[in-house]
Amino acid sequence: MTRRIFIDKQSPKAYHALVQTSEAVRATAADAGLERTVVELVNLRVSQLNGCAYCLDLHTRAALRGGETPRRLGVLAAWRDTELFTPLERAALALAEATTLPTDADAQEAAYSAAREVLTEDQISAVIWVAVTINAFNRVSIMSKHPVRRPDGA
Repeated sequence: MTRRIFIDKQSPKAYHALVQTSEAVRATAADAGLERTVVELVNLRVSQLNGCAYCLDLHTRAALRGGETPRRLGVLAAWRDTELFTPLERAALALAEATTLPTDADAQEAAYSAAREVLTEDQISAVIWVAVTINAFNRVSIMSKHPVRRPDGA
C-alpha cells in the first residue's frame, strides 16, 4: 500500500480553517438548541455511511463522554428499526443521511419534509452544517489513512 500524506499535517492552514468551521458549526448547533448528543449521533451516522474508522472512533468516545448510551450507539446503523431515538433525533439522522448521500432526490425530499415537521429552521440548518463538516473531516481522515490504534497497554 502506498504511504499516505496526512493532509492535515501537510496543509495545516487549510486544516485549521476546517477546524474553525467545525467550531462555528458546533456553536451554531448549540444556539439552535441541539443537544451535543444529537450532534454526535449525526457525526457518527455520517461517519458510518462514509466508512471512516478514525472519525467513528473519535466520535464514539465523544458521544459516550457526552452521556450517550452504548445501546443506542450499537444500533445507530439501524436507527429506523428501533424505538430508541426521539422524533428530533430521527429527523436529524434522516437529514444527515440525505446530506451525505444526495443523489437520491426522493429520499432527500422526504428527509427534508420530515425535518420541517420536527426541527426549526435554525436546527435544520445546523444539522446540515454538522453533516457537511463531518463529511469533510471524513474525507481528510479517509484519504490520509489516519490510523485507529489500540490504547497503550492493550
